[in-house]
Amino acid sequence: MPSLSQHQSNEYTKIMVLGDPGSGKSGGLTSLVKADYWLGILDYDNGLDPLKQFILNQCPEKIENVEYRTLRDKRKASPDGPIIEGAPRAFVEGVRMLDRWKYKGADGVEVDYGVPGEWGPSRIFVLDSLTMFSDAAFDFREPLVPRSRDGKYDKRAVYYDAQQAVENVIALLCSEQFRCNVIVNTHIRYVDNEDGTRKGYPNSIGSALATMIGAYFNSIALCTVGQGGKRFIQTASTAMIDLKNPRPFAMLPRYPLETGLADFFKVLREQPEQKEKPEPKVSILTADPNQRRPILRRN
Repeated sequence: MPSLSQHQSNEYTKIMVLGDPGSGKSGGLTSLVKADYWLGILDYDNGLDPLKQFILNQCPEKIENVEYRTLRDKRKASPDGPIIEGAPRAFVEGVRMLDRWKYKGADGVEVDYGVPGEWGPSRIFVLDSLTMFSDAAFDFREPLVPRSRDGKYDKRAVYYDAQQAVENVIALLCSEQFRCNVIVNTHIRYVDNEDGTRKGYPNSIGSALATMIGAYFNSIALCTVGQGGKRFIQTASTAMIDLKNPRPFAMLPRYPLETGLADFFKVLREQPEQKEKPEPKVSILTADPNQRRPILRRN
């Protein structure tokens, strides 16, 4: 029987970072890149511009230590308003990437970074953000719900199915079988409770999931803006938002955003030993004169 000192939480950090739009959730990842972590980001917000600019300004030699996939369902105008063009694929494509970080680029190059759940302690899987990921789950489930002859359907069934799908993904990311650091960025949903208090929760899909999804994480932090526009990573709970971390006696109540996430990780473990930058297995589609179809040739 293992002792408590061998618990997997000593090796991997699983953290949810809350913040209002523009509070610095994406840009705050820069400190981890500077600390020699390698990041694989599932980008549902299409908002990595600040992260790119911060890295180019502070540690341009490490820009290649960030790999990302931007997943957004395309929309088009229609007489009934904007609709998704074709079948919604953003959610299911993200789930597939969790099974194996493998995809084919527009240039025909197939990139393969292996299984995220086996990336180890020197890499970080980032979901940015849970809010837009949840919207993608709803869009994916909606066409699958049974409809009546007049096209009507029970929207509650869509919410329920989407909630279950999102919760299953979070359960996977926070499980001990997912052997990699995890950061889940999310916006905040403010809820007026029956007792008259107002609380902030992770903005997922539906109120039920929003109030309990934080239970999966041992660490919850908050991106906040102080006086003069100074941004911080808050680690101590506020009157409105409950936060937590595994080492409350060693963690400061807040850190400057510029170093905050790296400071958070450093309290929990040593910096990673990144001996070499992870390189993907690459396959290129090339033509074989003896065959009608293109084939994959391994580099």
